[in-house]
Amino acid sequence: MTTGSIEWEQVKRADVLRALREYDRLGAERFFAKHGFAPTTTYELVWDERRYPPKAILGTAYEIATGLRLASGDFEGGKNGAVKVLGKLGFNIQAIKRRTTRSTPRSSQEA
Repeated sequence: MTTGSIEWEQVKRADVLRALREYDRLGAERFFAKHGFAPTTTYELVWDERRYPPKAILGTAYEIATGLRLASGDFEGGKNGAVKVLGKLGFNIQAIKRRTTRSTPRSSQEA
């Protein structure tokens, strides 16, 4: 199943808010274990100054709305998947900023 074949219009903002509350209540590890998702690597849903995994939240919101469970492989989490759907529902999605390590050149005295 792909993002295009899932009827995302069944998911309402209230369903996403319920999924966010459940994530807060259970904590990340128990939430992932219960719903079959993993931590996010590319994007974060930012709500009330907290950060959440968008794919896991949307998949859980879909289950809340429809009673049907989606597996992580059933839909995309990226900008054409969960990020797009959640954005249309008015949620703030941000790319995870990767920390870069900069190597400082060694001076000729250290060589």
